[in-house]
Amino acid sequence: MLLHLSTPTIRIALFFALSTATYFHPETVRAAPYFEDGYLGLTQTELHQKLGMPQAVRDRKSALRVFTYYAITDWDKYFRKLVSPENGEDVYTVKRDSIDIRYSFSYAADPNDANDNRPLFVRLVDIEFSPAVPFSQVPSLVPEFHPSEDPTAPAFRSNIWVLLFKGVSSPQARFIVKEATKDKLAWTLAYQLFSLQGLPDPLTAKALVDRVELSAQSLDLVTQRQKHTHEPILNPYSREFSQRALTPLAPTTKKIPLPKYAE
Repeated sequence: MLLHLSTPTIRIALFFALSTATYFHPETVRAAPYFEDGYLGLTQTELHQKLGMPQAVRDRKSALRVFTYYAITDWDKYFRKLVSPENGEDVYTVKRDSIDIRYSFSYAADPNDANDNRPLFVRLVDIEFSPAVPFSQVPSLVPEFHPSEDPTAPAFRSNIWVLLFKGVSSPQARFIVKEATKDKLAWTLAYQLFSLQGLPDPLTAKALVDRVELSAQSLDLVTQRQKHTHEPILNPYSREFSQRALTPLAPTTKKIPLPKYAE
């Protein structure tokens, strides 16, 4: 049975999954992956042992966030044979504080392994909120999200996302990275928070977040090659950021332009 996002069937199926997802407790994961998040670097088998079988599998249909959802039994019996197995994302759902939360796990495979049943490794965790939640609420909703409180911790923003780095780099994490020059860079746990509505300027703790990605990213790559798209900011989870947010901004006054006269 093929489930598509635009059909009433998938909406009903996802509602049922969300309403019965109380048995999924990712905070109980006790694995030893690359970083403190508890997921990145796990094999798919290890993930299933920790969380149980997923409630669905989804397949990204384009570079955009357009997915087709499959029942897990249909995926295993038929559809995974038509699509590369690493293209299937395992989906788990849970409800916390009246917020529907969907975890999706993307995988990477060893390109040198040509076996049909080659192991898959978690390379990215996509966590979606419905409805969107305030920036300040994310830590209480996602047990795996432990942002640094150090004001100097690397933090960047654009108009739709905030990128936070946490902890030390892991040489083993290069395995799940697709960057062509990955062997020349250090890879660190990164939290990337997205807002479909766009982030306010200045950023506040009330800004709404639709989803969070846990992944391995390179601080060197950001500072050396992406400095035009990544604006450095004060760590939004630091005490200094909270104190600054409480300080009212001084009103700005526009200067009256002076006319220029010909000599």
